[in-house]
Amino acid sequence: MLTPTPKQLAIRDAKDLDLLVVAPAGCGKTEALALRVQGLLQRCAVAAPQKILVTSFSNRARDNIKERLRSYLPPLVMRDRVSVVNFHGLAARLIRAHANVIGMSPDWVLPESDWVGDQLRKRDTSWSDRGPIQEALRVTKQEPYDDDAVEAELRRIGNATALEIEELRKAEMRLTYDDLPRLAELIVANEAVADLYVSHFGAVVVDEFQDLTPQQLRIVNRIGYKRTTYGGDLAQGIYGFAGAQPTQIDRAIREECSRVIEFSDSHRSSPAVLGMVNSLIPLTSGQVLTSADPASWPSGGLAGSIAHQTADDEATWIVAMAKAILSHVPNQRMGVVARTGPRRRFIDAAFAESDVPHFRWDDGVLDTDTAKLVRAVLARFDSLSYNKAADKVAFLRNAAGFETITDVDVRKSTIDALGWVQDLLAEGIQAQDIRTRIKIGDSSTLITSPGVHLLSGHVGKGQQFDWVFVVGVEEDFIPFSMATTPDEVTEEARVLSVMISRARHGVILSRAASVPTNGGYPRSRSASRFLRTIATAAPLDAAGIIAWFEVADWNAIAKR
Repeated sequence: MLTPTPKQLAIRDAKDLDLLVVAPAGCGKTEALALRVQGLLQRCAVAAPQKILVTSFSNRARDNIKERLRSYLPPLVMRDRVSVVNFHGLAARLIRAHANVIGMSPDWVLPESDWVGDQLRKRDTSWSDRGPIQEALRVTKQEPYDDDAVEAELRRIGNATALEIEELRKAEMRLTYDDLPRLAELIVANEAVADLYVSHFGAVVVDEFQDLTPQQLRIVNRIGYKRTTYGGDLAQGIYGFAGAQPTQIDRAIREECSRVIEFSDSHRSSPAVLGMVNSLIPLTSGQVLTSADPASWPSGGLAGSIAHQTADDEATWIVAMAKAILSHVPNQRMGVVARTGPRRRFIDAAFAESDVPHFRWDDGVLDTDTAKLVRAVLARFDSLSYNKAADKVAFLRNAAGFETITDVDVRKSTIDALGWVQDLLAEGIQAQDIRTRIKIGDSSTLITSPGVHLLSGHVGKGQQFDWVFVVGVEEDFIPFSMATTPDEVTEEARVLSVMISRARHGVILSRAASVPTNGGYPRSRSASRFLRTIATAAPLDAAGIIAWFEVADWNAIAKR
């Protein structure tokens, strides 16, 4: 447990239930929100049997805030007085419990994959057409429409394929991820249901408010208007593609909240890392960050940029650097982050061939809850019955108790994990050997395990690593090729800032002059335009980075 700062204590002790906490990356927001929950419970601002609802945007973000809460609350209090869910999980809970108030059958199938994407692939829909179809469905369903109104709007828009997919979804009694908040909003529009949740939850905490869609904010307001603590930072708003509207949300929250507390001192990152983040402020509209204790960082931290000839050269170099770092500080964590998963595939392949401990955050089996479930399945696995089973997918689903899982994100990750298990079993690998490959679960979580973590910029939001390698800092990758408007390019700069700000000790920006296409053909790549803005804040080149590591005080780094 860390010693709280004066501002964190002010957040913990704020008397009013409505509060806005503006906190850039590394300024102690998650710690402050955990303290906020502790304070609300300790002074009985939320009295038993009422609970506090804490919302996040993914299972991994949920793991992160749960980890912090456990530092301040005993297990019994965590179980009985706090509910930590992501928005899809909250929506699914509302649908499961109250579907009847909107005349909906409980037999509808919860989402377990990107069903719309699957339908587009079955139709061989071109890449150019997929975007408008998915956009039509997403935008339409971010309004409080029932199923009939959704179809009417799709007819008005005139997107025939989107309408066909929607009609098929209804015929199959299937829900997509876009349907969950839509139906949840319709449910909490019912006064009796809203009153029930207002009574059940004495206060609400929303992490990363800038990522809310207007629809999600409306749901939060129905449950906790003027009783909600919002934490976040506009400069970290990177989900515009999913309907987030940071400026609009910020304005609405400021109108709701009677008090605003702002942070600017970073407790996470070295001065070198903060210098890189601050250099992007002209593009991100963030605020200048200062190190809370600059003298405590060995050599002030590391900030560098390196150019490679090919993506394979880049991968080889990063694996070698990871080995070198772990040889000095084996318990530290490295994030190897790319704007997109495909750009990172060369890195992934290189680590797969190495003996460096690493984790791919794309793998569902690495989700903490899913990992525990799959480990349990494999511990009691009946190989003989599995080999005799005509439908091996059904066998694995039954072994995992899949139909009893209600958390939609756990359903999806469980399906991914069981597919991974099935592939390995088909290769002749024994169940117990597969179980030993799952490094996350009983006593560890993905957010605490040392080693190399391979992830994308959006997935890593809210996490921290001792070292970060940002790969693919090239035009078309960051900013992404589909970002064409000024607002979209601004969001891309924010994605880069978010990736950099995950780091504690140091950041290395990496790019390659030649990166193969998905088809395997070499293609020349130019440096990202963002590097011109960030250049003076990343002074070290390859030779400078190596020299820094050679003279670094690794004992001091290990202790910091």
